[in-house]
Amino acid sequence: MSDTSQSSDTLRDIILWRKKRQCLLTLLTATATWVLLQVYQFNFLTLISYLAIFIVASLFLTGNLLRLLGKEPPDLSRVGISEKSALEMGNNFRAWVEEGIRWMFWVAAEREWFVFVGTVSGLWLVSRVARSVDLLTLLYIGIVTGMTVPAMYVKYQDKIERGEEKLKAQLKRYYDTFDEKVVKKIQNKVTVGEEKEKKVE
Repeated sequence: MSDTSQSSDTLRDIILWRKKRQCLLTLLTATATWVLLQVYQFNFLTLISYLAIFIVASLFLTGNLLRLLGKEPPDLSRVGISEKSALEMGNNFRAWVEEGIRWMFWVAAEREWFVFVGTVSGLWLVSRVARSVDLLTLLYIGIVTGMTVPAMYVKYQDKIERGEEKLKAQLKRYYDTFDEKVVKKIQNKVTVGEEKEKKVE
């Protein structure tokens, strides 16, 4: 199994709450980051610096304590990113960029107006949301939504599908009623008017 498929399986497990510890850790990290940056007005670089200070201090204290106790400090020579992983990450990033460029050209060159109007409307909606919500809050909402909606959908899939069918049936009834009472009356009036005009001629 390749690193890419492993990472996608891990991401799927986290989104569907199969690995509860990783899910809780992700939510706690996202919430703590949002609270520190939004509520306490921390700067992103300040937060990263504090985190780096904490990690370096912890490693320093751990290494010195192990030396005092006569134990060998941990071997950090194996810590790093392998060349294969770096190449896969670079290839994935390049594929995403190429896919985005292809998508933009496809939307711009597509002759179907619905695709173009839908894309422009979506981008306009994002710009309107961005006026009232900053990027950090938007990312936090996205993380929380991404970790709750799919899990709830999988858990209550049968009820949701039944509700969708009921809603479709109800909408069809409303449409049929509207068609019968309004559209057909208008069509009848138009045809009667045309027949009268023909008789007059």
